[in-house]
Amino acid sequence: MKAAGEATRGRADLNFETESTLDVAYVEEVVRRLTAARREVGKIVKGQEQVVEQLVLALIANGHALIEGAPGLGKTLLARTMGNVFGLITKRIQFTPDLMPADITGTNVLVHDEAAGMHTRFEQGPVFTQLLLADEINRATPKTQSALLEAMQERTVTVAGIERELPRPFMVMATQNPIEMEGTYVLPEAQIDRFFLKIVVEFPTEAVLDEVLRSTTGPETGQLERQFEAADVPALTQLVRAMPVAQDLRLRVARFTAATHPDRSRYEEVKRHVRFGISPRGAQSWLLAAKAHALLQGRFATDVKDLDAMLLPALRHRVQLSFASENEGITVSDVLRTVFKGEVARAR
Repeated sequence: MKAAGEATRGRADLNFETESTLDVAYVEEVVRRLTAARREVGKIVKGQEQVVEQLVLALIANGHALIEGAPGLGKTLLARTMGNVFGLITKRIQFTPDLMPADITGTNVLVHDEAAGMHTRFEQGPVFTQLLLADEINRATPKTQSALLEAMQERTVTVAGIERELPRPFMVMATQNPIEMEGTYVLPEAQIDRFFLKIVVEFPTEAVLDEVLRSTTGPETGQLERQFEAADVPALTQLVRAMPVAQDLRLRVARFTAATHPDRSRYEEVKRHVRFGISPRGAQSWLLAAKAHALLQGRFATDVKDLDAMLLPALRHRVQLSFASENEGITVSDVLRTVFKGEVARAR
């Protein structure tokens, strides 16, 4: 076990496979490196500190991220930069209306071998990678979107009855344009619930836009410094899961989840506006996200403020409002905030 002073010497001194996840020096070094990784991504992606934090959080929690924003806000650049900093093999799929499921998963092809004659061989699709950038995922038809379901949930792909393991780690970073834009399709509920976080990329301020213009139209900057290797990521996920959570905090998550369902809720806003509430998968994601948030902040236990910070990213895509409520201008964020404040006050 390393002393605290030894743990900060550099990358080579950190052994992710043998260190105890409860060792203070180990955790401090992980937090230091995660902070450095976020800083490296921030060198390329300007003014999106919260977005970068949430993407790092999703990666170390072994989840997938859905990134929403208008075209040209750097969503694709963000994913590629993340892959470089964490040492992940990255591939990209540009989703279009004519994209077929086999274009994602791969297919069997007939090949000629002089020794064995004609035979079939499986050609892997781009899903066989560690970080998959699914660009503009909501421009593909629902049939093609569903090709990612097995990969996202099981980390496997089945083609012609044969199940094949995907590389580890495996993460999908899907970008989508706002649904009101032309040529987009609503993601199926079963698929959108498999995204660990939904991250919204806002339009930058004038000051940030000025910095973007300065850094991207001037001389090229130096290379990014890689902070992790792909083999390190599973140990980071184990560390997130090892973060302690008090029983009463878990009960709050359970009560909150039940309170988002109209037939079980004590809140009039939920009964009036919500069609479907949060699933058990959503509750799991929210608690894991809170654990990862506590780790990124350098704390050794999960608190209510971590649940508060991850409330919208983890749950905003998992609640469906009635059509009438959407027409009235009621948002999912409004309902989630109302229920959360009510449950916090109830627990005091």
